[in-house]
Amino acid sequence: MKNVLQIIIVLFLSIQLNAQQKTITGKVTSVSDGLPLPGASIIIKGTSKGVQTDFDGKYSIQTNLGDKLIFSYIGYKSIDLIVGNSNIIDVGMETRETLDEVVIVGYGNVSKATSKAASVRVSSHTVENRPNAKFVQTLRGQVAGLNITTSYGLPIENSIVKLRGTSSNIKTEPLYIVDGVGINKGYNAIIKQIKPEDIEHINVYKSSEAVNKFGELARHGCIVINTKSGNYRIQKDEDYANINENDFETTQLSPLSTFSIDVDKAAYSNIRRMINNGEYVRPNAVKIEEMVNYFNYNYPQPKDEHPFSINTEVVETPWYNETQLVRIGLQGKTYVNEALPASNLTFLIDVSGSMSSQNKLPLLKSAFKLLVNQLRGKDKVSIVVYAGAAGVVLEPTSGDNKEKILAALNNLQSGGSTAGGAGIKLAYKLAEKNFKKKGNNRVILATDGDFNVGASSDNDMKTLIEEKRKSGVFLSVLGFGYGNYKDSKLETLADKGNGNHAYIDNMQEAQKVFGKEFGGTLFTIAKDVKIQVEFNPKKVQAYRLIGYENRLLADEDFVDDTKDAGELGSGHTVTALYEIIPAGIESDYIKTAPDLKYTKTEITSSYEDELFTVKFRYKKPDASKSIEMVHVQKNVTTEVTEDMYFASAVALFGMQLRQSKYFNKVSVSKVIELAENGRGEDKDGYRAEFIRLVKSYDSLN
Repeated sequence: MKNVLQIIIVLFLSIQLNAQQKTITGKVTSVSDGLPLPGASIIIKGTSKGVQTDFDGKYSIQTNLGDKLIFSYIGYKSIDLIVGNSNIIDVGMETRETLDEVVIVGYGNVSKATSKAASVRVSSHTVENRPNAKFVQTLRGQVAGLNITTSYGLPIENSIVKLRGTSSNIKTEPLYIVDGVGINKGYNAIIKQIKPEDIEHINVYKSSEAVNKFGELARHGCIVINTKSGNYRIQKDEDYANINENDFETTQLSPLSTFSIDVDKAAYSNIRRMINNGEYVRPNAVKIEEMVNYFNYNYPQPKDEHPFSINTEVVETPWYNETQLVRIGLQGKTYVNEALPASNLTFLIDVSGSMSSQNKLPLLKSAFKLLVNQLRGKDKVSIVVYAGAAGVVLEPTSGDNKEKILAALNNLQSGGSTAGGAGIKLAYKLAEKNFKKKGNNRVILATDGDFNVGASSDNDMKTLIEEKRKSGVFLSVLGFGYGNYKDSKLETLADKGNGNHAYIDNMQEAQKVFGKEFGGTLFTIAKDVKIQVEFNPKKVQAYRLIGYENRLLADEDFVDDTKDAGELGSGHTVTALYEIIPAGIESDYIKTAPDLKYTKTEITSSYEDELFTVKFRYKKPDASKSIEMVHVQKNVTTEVTEDMYFASAVALFGMQLRQSKYFNKVSVSKVIELAENGRGEDKDGYRAEFIRLVKSYDSLN
């Protein structure tokens, strides 16, 4: 009888416990604009259990009645809410007034002396007794008042380390000093990945003593790490091609402007990563055309036999009233995924040692799963990997057999050196072997670009890809990670491989590339697309192309079908901006040209109503002869449209990041004003994200 009673009591308690468990759903938004906050963190206080909001700011979490939920997002005030009877908790978050200034400070020899009251020394013995832990995990239980908060499902390097009771935000993290060098807070995630076996000892200083020893930057405490080698340095070995900003050209001497289109968008997401990490944005990382083209604009679909529509707009320059701004836009014809031809895709994946970070191979696997889930039965996928050598891990497999493809991706592990050239050769060989006539034949390369075995220089890659593109196989290049990211190499591969280049810094970007822009990423509707603009010197004194410095062509290249140019995918838009100085306006930007002795330039009296003529040349994907289109712009300015406001805001911000001599010292607040005027419907929230990014940059500078 007693046993029966105990069983009844246990069952009763279990029922009561289950009755208290519940699923909480909701949406996290910004109070200032009501827009969703993707990637916001929701943690059950006192546990490591938590979730992040999706791209639409939505979340779902299993909790118990009475649990306290902590909502946090970088740049916003954290919110604590207790779970009550409602199953829906929507949260509006307010922005913080300022972010801490990010400064890199160099220190001399750091004293190893410790204070019993305010500092704790963690010995190598303690570290070595936790061999499978990351360095921050070795601190658990060793330092009173030190809290390590890790969001559920995220790696330990994304944890928040605090030495006093402040809100869960990166700006309240302690200062790290490693082997005598102060670390920029943007690199805290890298420091948290130091291997415990490489550490000699750790000194942890709480705020009061930390400030006395290391200054105001250590006001949230300081963690001093001494490694066994004694010379640890963060590897900052990112490569970007040199960019020389386009100057104004005098129309009377040089009326033609010729360039290749560019639909690459890698620069924007890479810059976003730098700003979000509190890093200095290197000017050569800023490609204004890629920033502008990251966003879609409201261009009409083509209505004739050509695969794209042509659109132009002329307004007074929003940041300088002595010039005019010209927008030239192309809209590629959009095909629904079902209408796209069969695809022969070869995933070429870098699994070398440099890809081990959480934001590289693990993120890469998750990103590719988004693509695999959209494959059809008529599509086929092969997977080639490379490290010290290259090999095939998946022979051509139908899109119907997603489980097999996903299993091959899940089994990938990183390690070894990086034989990128060998991998490219093997991937093209496999793609050519399974070539689909009138199909979409493409190699998709995913890497940080750090090739170090065999052919590896930018010039080696250029030569290799120029030879391989003759096969009719196109190339898409996806960049991952930071620290050793080789942007210049990946841009060269994409440009010469008849493809595009994207940089994936998070799953939201992966969703944009593989989810929302699936067709444009994979299906080319026009190749070798070139633009040539002829300005009327009677109406335009001078002009300058904003961006596209790495895409400029000689004027004679426009009619030369052997010259390579950019590709346009299904649904892609291309936007180019010119700043022009109208005739009769005095400007310091116009250089005085010497008089010519043998050549006299005469301006025709005709075409009084024309400002410029745009010519386009393109080839069909399987053709070798180009087709020409012509569009004439009348000498008329119009009211600024929402799209023009926004494109000008992005271009102006790019000029500020590049430290351009042409942004006329306009403040960042002008960028925000223009972007707000041009935000429009913004269904996907990309324009609102840009505005938040600019505000974050402004608060850090």
